[in-house]
Amino acid sequence: MTDTLISADRLSVTYGDTVALDDFSLDIPAGSLVALVGPSGCGKTTALRVIAGFETPASGTVSIRDRVVVGDGREIPPEKRNVGMVFQEYALFPHISVEENVGYGVRGADRSQRVHDVLKLVGLSDHRSRFPHELSGGEQQRVALARALAPGPDVVLLDEPFSNLDAPQRERMRRELRKILKRAGATAVFVTHDQSEALAIADIIAVMRDGRIVQTGLPDDVYEAPANPWVARFLGDAILMRGTVTDGSVHTMLGDIDTSLPTGTGVEVMVRPEWVTPHVHDSGACKVTDREFYGHDQRVEIELPGGDHVEALVPSRNRMAVGDRVAIELVDAIVYEVVDA
Repeated sequence: MTDTLISADRLSVTYGDTVALDDFSLDIPAGSLVALVGPSGCGKTTALRVIAGFETPASGTVSIRDRVVVGDGREIPPEKRNVGMVFQEYALFPHISVEENVGYGVRGADRSQRVHDVLKLVGLSDHRSRFPHELSGGEQQRVALARALAPGPDVVLLDEPFSNLDAPQRERMRRELRKILKRAGATAVFVTHDQSEALAIADIIAVMRDGRIVQTGLPDDVYEAPANPWVARFLGDAILMRGTVTDGSVHTMLGDIDTSLPTGTGVEVMVRPEWVTPHVHDSGACKVTDREFYGHDQRVEIELPGGDHVEALVPSRNRMAVGDRVAIELVDAIVYEVVDA
């Protein structure tokens, strides 16, 4: 999974005075599932539309399988880029059957067999004669995915694929979607503002802000070592504490944190709630002031000796209750140098 299938290089897109993409660059390995994740308005969907051919960048290039499809004086139309697209609203044809929807873009003598194979892949063989309005939201999504996969595209692009589903369907479908794409051996890029979706599905996460990618990497790496405090806040829960380095450490409400930064450096210390480990102890210096039980784990609010409060995410087998005295162990922390924005 090291061969680059899509390369976007220094893309810029503006709408009047609004900058949608600003020097956007991303390499997408063949066979990978890549998530473009970021807040609303950061340029995620614009990047997807440029790759698909629905938007033309002011500058920069996009190459698919080493063929420049836009930039350097070239602009290949969408239908000739061999790209499959799953739209947010699915865009199924309401007046034709599931089978006809899936086969719409398929050509050649083996069309019928290809449609049969893709319907089997997405688990809709028994629904081939139905119409879109007879299907659930999750089934409609699978039809849209099957239609995108049927012509054998180089890449499948998905724009907020779960936004029209309710919470239970969303969780189930994101698991199914990953399995289907992996079974198909597809390369896929999907856009989402939901961090949990990106972490659950993607092989690679590209975090976007203000038209740029601010960090790219494996989900585990980006979550455990965010590039800066903004990424830490956006991609999961984070406890952030300001301080100044003195003799190789930073004094925080959770104790002194070691760092190699020089004395006098202004810093921000980031701690994930699951890195805070409370232990019930009669002589503990801290106290549990609130608790939410989720079954598999629990979120507890802890009052520190100085009156500050922190949240910890703790396995449910470590039973604790409001009022318990606890001692705190800090598993990890990341120290960022504070720089001007």
